[in-house]
Amino acid sequence: MVNVCRFIVAPVFIFSGFVKAVDPLGTQYKIQDYLEALGHPELLPDWVTLGMSVLLSALEFLLGVLLLFAIHRRLVSKAIVAFLVVMTAITLWLALANPVSDCGCFGDAVHLSNWQTFGKNVALLVMAVVIARWPLKMLRFISKTNQWIVINYTLLFTLAVSVWCLYTLPLFDFRPYHVGADIRKGMEVPVGEKEPQYETTFILEKNGERKEFTLDNYPDSTWTFIDSKTVMTEEGYVPPIHDFVLELTDTGEDITDSLLAAPGYTFLLISPSLEHADDSHFGSMDQLYEYAKDHGYGFYGVTASGDDAIGRWRDLTGAEYPFCHADHTMLKTVIRSNPGLVLIKEGVIIRKWSHNQLPELSEASPALEEHELGRMPEDSVPRKIGTILLWFALPLFLLTLADRLWAWTRWVKKGSLPPAPSQGGGGQEKGDTDTIENG
Repeated sequence: MVNVCRFIVAPVFIFSGFVKAVDPLGTQYKIQDYLEALGHPELLPDWVTLGMSVLLSALEFLLGVLLLFAIHRRLVSKAIVAFLVVMTAITLWLALANPVSDCGCFGDAVHLSNWQTFGKNVALLVMAVVIARWPLKMLRFISKTNQWIVINYTLLFTLAVSVWCLYTLPLFDFRPYHVGADIRKGMEVPVGEKEPQYETTFILEKNGERKEFTLDNYPDSTWTFIDSKTVMTEEGYVPPIHDFVLELTDTGEDITDSLLAAPGYTFLLISPSLEHADDSHFGSMDQLYEYAKDHGYGFYGVTASGDDAIGRWRDLTGAEYPFCHADHTMLKTVIRSNPGLVLIKEGVIIRKWSHNQLPELSEASPALEEHELGRMPEDSVPRKIGTILLWFALPLFLLTLADRLWAWTRWVKKGSLPPAPSQGGGGQEKGDTDTIENG
C-alpha cells in the first residue's frame, strides 16, 4: 500500500514541478493573481514573485524525485505531507471564494476547476499520510552513498530548465497561441453553442481628466490611452482564444480581422508592459522592421501600455513601426517574453522568439517565402520529450543500474545473503550501503 501510494504521489509532484519549471513566467503570473485576489497586488516586487516561481517548481520536482527513489524517506515523506496540507488549505479557500478560476497547480498543461483541485489535493494528502506513517516500507532504488548524486543532479536540472526557459521561451507551449495554432479557428464558436458577450472598456485621459469609453463611443485622438479591460457580460461557450483584439493606437481602428486575413507574413513585436520591457536589443528590432518594409510584410508593436510609454519607447529605441493596443493578459498569454516577437501568416502562428534570440534578417537575407524562418520549425513534442528523457531520465537510470550492479558485486564477494528489508515505521532508519535492499 505504501509503495502504491508512493508511485502515485511521486509522478504527480514530478509532473507538476516540471510544467512549472518550463514556464516560470506563467507561474509568476499566477502568484501575482493570488496577490491581486488578496487585495495586495504590489505587496511583492516582480523579482521576488519570479524567484518564488522558480523555487516552487524546483521544490515540487525535487520532492517527487526523492520520493520516487525513496531518498531520505522519513524527511521527504513528512515534507510532502506539510506541503500538501498548505496546498489543500489554499485550494479549499479557492473552491469556496473562487478568487481565481484556475489554481495553476499544473501550469497551462492541465486545467482543473477549483473544486477538482481541492479533491485532488485531499486524495494526495491521504496517500502522503499513509507514506509518512510507514516511510521505511518504501523500497530504495539507489544506495545511500550515491543519493547525493540524485539530489544534486535533480536540483541542477530543474533550475537549469527554468533559467533556460526564462532566457528563451518555454520548452513546451500549452497555451492556445502555440506555434502552428490558427488564431481564427481558435476564436470560432461551434455551431449551436451560445456565444459569450464581452465588453471592452478603455480608460482615457484628457486635460487631467480620466473617463471610461467603449468601442461605441471611443473618442478622438486628443484623448490619451491609459488602460483597457475586457469583462464577460453574458456567459456562453468560451473559445480557447476569445480576447485577441488589436487596435491601432493612432486611430483606434480595429485591425484584428484584416491582420488575420492578410495573405502575407506579419511580425508582431509584443510587449505587455513597455515600462518593464527589455530594450537591449532594439537595434535588432529596428533591423527586422526595415527587413519587413523592404519585403512588404506587416510589422506592428503590440502593447497594453499607454501612449506615454509608447512615446518613451520610441524616443529610446528610435522605433518607427506602428503600435496597437491589446489586452494585457492576452499579450502575456501569447508569448512569455517582454518583448517577444511573433510571426504569423494568414492567422497561423509560424514562429515565436524571445527578445534574447531574435532572428537575424537583414537586407541581404532572402524573402521569408524562400527562408527557413518562413516555415514552421521541425522540432516536435515527441522529440522534445525524448531530449528531456535523454538528459535527465537516462543518466539517473544508468546511475541506478550501475549502483545495483555494484551492490550485487559486493554481495557476491561477501558470499552472504543480504538482510531482510527494513519494514519498521519507527526507530532510527537503518543504513547499510552495501546491501541490495538498503542499498
